[in-house]
Amino acid sequence: MKEDIENADLTACGNLLIEQQLSIAFAESATAGRISAEFALIPNAGKFLKGSIVCYDADLKCSLLNVPREQLKVFTPESEIVTCLITAGLQRLIPADIHIGCTGLIAPGGSETTEKPVGTMFLYGIKTNELMFSERVLFQGSPEKIVSQTVEFLAQRLHQYLKHSV
Repeated sequence: MKEDIENADLTACGNLLIEQQLSIAFAESATAGRISAEFALIPNAGKFLKGSIVCYDADLKCSLLNVPREQLKVFTPESEIVTCLITAGLQRLIPADIHIGCTGLIAPGGSETTEKPVGTMFLYGIKTNELMFSERVLFQGSPEKIVSQTVEFLAQRLHQYLKHSV
């Protein structure tokens, strides 16, 4: 059953992106395109949304976004460093002012451990070459709820950043 994402921060982000004449692109793993899909539903999204790369499979992280395989082995595909690396790879593929990467664990079967349980999500955001945020958060619930909470959390963090960067 689909959880509707009702978040005023999404619309506020869109308004601020337009107002500040900024464009945005996403590299998504665990969220599988949901972040960009939610941003695409914001009125006038064509004025700020450049696109998204869905790199759910670890091989795409390597072949498309140039993440070294050794980094995947050492840190796992769902990690802070890999999230940083997919964001850097995204910068080379999609020209935009803001690049955001997301990896994480929405269901069992990945690299979950007691220290990194299911529900652990990583978000990394860069504006030009300035770090906007680097977050490790833990959400609870079904995969759908974890993804929805991730989108909402990202919208809140991005909204905070954009609101204070003027």
